[in-house]
Parts: sequence; structure tokens; C-alpha cells
Amino acid sequence: MNKYAIVIEKAEGNYSAYIPDVPGCIATGATIEEVRQKLLEALSSHLELMREAGEPIPQPSTITDYVEVARETT
Repeated sequence: MNKYAIVIEKAEGNYSAYIPDVPGCIATGATIEEVRQKLLEALSSHLELMREAGEPIPQPSTITDYVEVARETT
């Protein structure tokens, strides 16, 4: 089983998400839970189409981490 990193971004009226290791695999949703579910469905379809086309399935390689930045007070 592969475990892919996902990126969820807040937009003006919804959320968008993508998988850096699978170009073109994106989704949008009204909530974080909805965009995660839609992205999972999109990934499943995307990988199935890649298999049918005989394309190699990308291996997860994205590493995620966080950095902490002190807030400036004004």
C-alpha cells in the first residue's frame, strides 16, 4: 500500500487539495472532510486510468514537515 502526502488549501469559498506525487490529481470541496474524500476518489480513478494506459504508478516521495515562525507584534 502506498501512502501519498496531500496538500489542502483554503480558498475563498471552499477547500482545494492535490497530491504532489501524482500530477493532475486534484479535488475541491466545501469542507476539509469533503475535499479529502473527493481527493481519495480522484486518486483511485486517476491511478486506475494510469494502469489502463500502461503508465507507471508514481511512488510516494514527497516529505512533509512544518516550520515554526515567531509572530511579529505591532
